[in-house]
Amino acid sequence: MDDAPPPPAPLDPSASGRLTRDAALAMLQRGGELLASGDFADARIHFYRVVGFDDPAITAAALLGLGEAHYRLDAEAEAVSAWTAVLELPENPSTYAAWRNIAAARVRDGDLNGAITAYREADRRAPAEDKAEIAGRLGWLNKETGNSRASQRYFARSRGDPRRLTMTLVIIAITSIVSLTALLTEQSTHDAIFELLQLDKQAVAHGEYWRLWSVTLLHVDFLHLGFNMYGLYLAGTIVERWYGSLRFLAFYLACAAAGSVASFVFGEGNLAVGASGAVFGLFGVLLAAGRVHHPVDRQSRGIVSQLMTLVVINLVFGFASGGSIDNAAHLGGLAAGLWLGAMVPPTSVPTMSAIWQRPANSGAAKTGGAITAAGIAQVPGYLLLIALAVVAVVVVAGVAVGTSQRLG
Repeated sequence: MDDAPPPPAPLDPSASGRLTRDAALAMLQRGGELLASGDFADARIHFYRVVGFDDPAITAAALLGLGEAHYRLDAEAEAVSAWTAVLELPENPSTYAAWRNIAAARVRDGDLNGAITAYREADRRAPAEDKAEIAGRLGWLNKETGNSRASQRYFARSRGDPRRLTMTLVIIAITSIVSLTALLTEQSTHDAIFELLQLDKQAVAHGEYWRLWSVTLLHVDFLHLGFNMYGLYLAGTIVERWYGSLRFLAFYLACAAAGSVASFVFGEGNLAVGASGAVFGLFGVLLAAGRVHHPVDRQSRGIVSQLMTLVVINLVFGFASGGSIDNAAHLGGLAAGLWLGAMVPPTSVPTMSAIWQRPANSGAAKTGGAITAAGIAQVPGYLLLIALAVVAVVVVAGVAVGTSQRLG
């Protein structure tokens, strides 16, 4: 019969020397247990022993717990110092909780503007289930500091009220106003608007590059406008919910340019109008992001699952139209959207994919009651810039090719 393995050596936070990873995690766990049982002084000793470990996530977890122990021992300044030290480390699972603790400390200190700044940082990293609570606190802080407009906005978010105005609705409104103005006014005004904004490919070849985007503002008739605005509302609302307003706008403009350039290079005829290239781009974003990053969004599950069928049907109709439908613009926008959706994970809803997520099992999630942003992608800013830059390079190359074809 084999001898039983010896019991693990008891943890001794006073022992010197470098900790192994297992020892550091065990020390963190023990510190969390002591903190939960009310033995704050011993918890502080255990957490302090781990500070400086060569894994930033583990050191951050130790600092987070150390700050909590200091706070429970009425050492507010030392607690804030420990939480601030978390923020000086690379982004990690404890960053969110540190920002929340600092925000609460600034409220206790009477620094309401500083608390607003800290809660905004926390809100950027918060899991979906915490956002309503943080929005409520930001609403109260903005009310106390006299910013009634921001206060109303945050209180509406905390109640779960839908936003009154979204970027999707702004684009629909602008597009509809311009299109309807062109369609409903006298012929001379109609002609002037179309001459200024349509995708005149010969004009683009001579340097009128704004037409790559202004083409989205015009439509040939009410049915054309209605179909495109309905598609924009369906897809745009979801993309904006997944990525936020600014990223949605960047995607829309990038896909619009890609669709226009595809029409410029491969499309038939010299003139084109419509937002369908940009709308197909948004379809592409949803298809790729849904497949690659698996966003958790029950509101859009039914729509996204049917998008592939909708896209295929529209492309088949386009090829069967004999050239009356600009399928080159559809395919160009769709390709750009697929690229952007695959490269850039949604940042405003949880995702099931592990891409760009910080590991939640490095010890930070189990220490001192810390809350981590599990499931929320922490996407570096340069990733969006790289994805957009690739689209921009393709657009510039397409303009060069199309210009050569038309002027050469």
